[in-house]
Amino acid sequence: MSDAETPPGPARPGEPGQAVDGPPETSYDPPEAPYAPVEERRPRRNLPLVLAGVASALVLGAALVAPLVDRAIRGEERAQRALDLTLVETWEITDRAHTMDDVTYPQDPPAGGAHAPAWLACGVYDEPVRDENAVHDLEHGTVWITHDPDLSAADREALAEQLPDNGIMSPREGLPSPVVVTVWGAQLRLDSADDRRLGLFLEEYGDGHTAPEFGVSCEGGTPSPDGSVPEQGTDA
Repeated sequence: MSDAETPPGPARPGEPGQAVDGPPETSYDPPEAPYAPVEERRPRRNLPLVLAGVASALVLGAALVAPLVDRAIRGEERAQRALDLTLVETWEITDRAHTMDDVTYPQDPPAGGAHAPAWLACGVYDEPVRDENAVHDLEHGTVWITHDPDLSAADREALAEQLPDNGIMSPREGLPSPVVVTVWGAQLRLDSADDRRLGLFLEEYGDGHTAPEFGVSCEGGTPSPDGSVPEQGTDA
């Protein structure tokens, strides 16, 4: 076999390789990843629910806190009320005997004790009233407001406006203060007709609950300040 017919063989070292028939070499590029568009942000649909939850929590919190605040305020009011009424004098009075005689009472004005059979009619008196008849009113749960006779007309009117329906009001000489308010077993000296403690005293004692005959009215009593009409408003 001639050299020209010698089949090609592997290239020797240092010799250029022989070209091999075949398709031309092509470079391989990996396929690009498909483009993934960023998903558009949508408004969160649960936002109204969150806001509603927050609102509910605030309402619930307010509902829980409000009673505590209310109790605190009322506690302060009760404390202040008690402080304002610390000068109220009280006595345990058990003597309720009827007597036609004059009685010497330990308080001025008297706050209870033996008394006349006739009580005074409710209302405002322009002159002093007899103690023994007024004490009978106290036994009925009446409020008795006494004042200095020299109190001005405006002050007397201010007192009369606060007088309960079941109450009597009268001037009195020698009072320990310009105004004194009395119920059975309790009394408070006031500095003036506009002393705010009068209203507090009436709220505390004006219903007559300290009286032995709680709930009985001063209606039907004698209209005479000296109690000189015994046939009206008498007890057996």
